[in-house]
Amino acid sequence: MPTAIEFFKLLPKTNCKDCGQPTCLAFAMQLANQKAKIEDCPHVSGETKETLNEASAPPVATITVGVKNKIDMGGETVLYRHERRFNNPIAYAVTISDSLDDENVLKRIDYIKGLSFDRIGMVFRADMISIRNDSNDSKRFADVCRIVSENWDNPFVLETDSVDAMKAAVDVVGSFRPLLYGAKNDNLKEMIDLAKASKCPLGIKATSLEEAAELSEKAKAEGFDDIILDLGANHIKDLLEEQTIARRAALKKKFKPFGHPLMNKVGSGEGAVMSAVISTLKYGSLVIFDDLHNYEALPLFTLRQNIYTDPQVPIQVKQDLYPINNPDEHSPVMFTTNFSLTYFTVRADIEKSKVPVWLQIVNTEGMSVLTAYAAGKFDPERVADAFEESGVLKKTDGVVIIPGLASRMSGKLQEIIGRDVIVGTNESKHIPKHLRGLLKH
Repeated sequence: MPTAIEFFKLLPKTNCKDCGQPTCLAFAMQLANQKAKIEDCPHVSGETKETLNEASAPPVATITVGVKNKIDMGGETVLYRHERRFNNPIAYAVTISDSLDDENVLKRIDYIKGLSFDRIGMVFRADMISIRNDSNDSKRFADVCRIVSENWDNPFVLETDSVDAMKAAVDVVGSFRPLLYGAKNDNLKEMIDLAKASKCPLGIKATSLEEAAELSEKAKAEGFDDIILDLGANHIKDLLEEQTIARRAALKKKFKPFGHPLMNKVGSGEGAVMSAVISTLKYGSLVIFDDLHNYEALPLFTLRQNIYTDPQVPIQVKQDLYPINNPDEHSPVMFTTNFSLTYFTVRADIEKSKVPVWLQIVNTEGMSVLTAYAAGKFDPERVADAFEESGVLKKTDGVVIIPGLASRMSGKLQEIIGRDVIVGTNESKHIPKHLRGLLKH
């Protein structure tokens, strides 16, 4: 990615402000930080625009799979998350074989839909279905693809080495923009022609880094760049090594043949999950499982969430008033910060207590209680403003419970709101006992 100064050298330097920035240098800084597009400047010539677009394009291309609930893959610009962030989370696909009868295909779809979990307010689920042509029957493959398209709202993968089977399936479901996975050295030209005609992305299967680079260059020579590479690693060690080499070559050496998303087929069981972990940590964009169980999926989805969280933007919830356990006009008021993990932990413990509570969330820019208090983002005035905005003190005459870690501001808060304020617990796990004790008194 070019620096701000490198962008600035190619700009008209008129400081016209038509781009929305005060100066051309400010606009160049926005370009370098990927917060603006070159099209925002109306005075850049077509040739310069082409040069800038090429220079600012991510070293790893972005491909899009699907139409409804589409998934973007690739588009990465850094090797390590702390350098900026990772942009597009890895997708997990689970396989359906076309050797199953229609009834079992539908059961399999329902099973994959069931790989769904609610964690800290986010819903995690299997992202894709991979339809595998085990029957070697083009018509059956197309029929199963149709069944999946009618019963599955997310993107899917068509997995076959047979050009005839792929064409039969694309004729039926090509409008859904599936990933066509099965291009190899001996069928690459035909698969590229099919992908071009259907405007679908193409998965290329290699057996080594060298072959992957060669096939990528052949696709480029055919005028087709919408590809994802399977490097063909069969062991965890090879997977880690090859994906690291490919991504470093793309980002550090600007090696274009590896400037594409990476994918893996991992099978099923413990070894498959370990391979998926490596791919999640080291630059994968798609993992296809033969099978995946709930107890395997949840930790994997949790890992993905942690890796692909933007380190510069804390996960946070909206400042609002949340009634828990059906509170009334005499129920107590608790409040805490809008750091997502704090909110969901506190909410779960209040629900566990069975005590009706009004929970006020205060906007602290995603900081936890102690951090926000120390930073001056969690003070009596800000809490009082949140109470005023939600009108909670008009909804109930109950006491206000302050987090124990912010107890020092209890006196000032009580003075501002004119309501009794009592000090709560330091840790969320003690909330149920504290609330039940309060109820007795």
